[in-house]
Amino acid sequence: MATKHFIEVTDIRVYGHHGCMPEETKIGGNYSVDVWIETDFTEAAQDDNISKTIDYVDVNRLVVEEMKQASKLIEHVGQRIVNRLKSELTGLHKLRVKIIKYNPPINGDVKQVAIIIEGLQIICSIRK
Repeated sequence: MATKHFIEVTDIRVYGHHGCMPEETKIGGNYSVDVWIETDFTEAAQDDNISKTIDYVDVNRLVVEEMKQASKLIEHVGQRIVNRLKSELTGLHKLRVKIIKYNPPINGDVKQVAIIIEGLQIICSIRK
């Protein structure tokens, strides 16, 4: 059985201005992003070499950059994050991004809402 490797960067906390209501884009709110990546870091584990794996710093940076850009929908932000990770990181086999929006302004007592985007196929990229 082949070994599987996973990298998780979870609870990336950001303040963003996403939403359909004018107040949301003006005032903003709290968000959390989780990124789950299936990859192969065999060489990095053997050589103790960060250039042979996915750097958590890069994952965090890309997520924060995309979360700074206001959107009406967190679905849109999530897709932008997926696209950036796919285009700027190498070695991704599968990818999952979850965005949590805390205290959404909806009619009801709701702690959070979330979206999840999961890529089920092998993702190939040529840049790092």
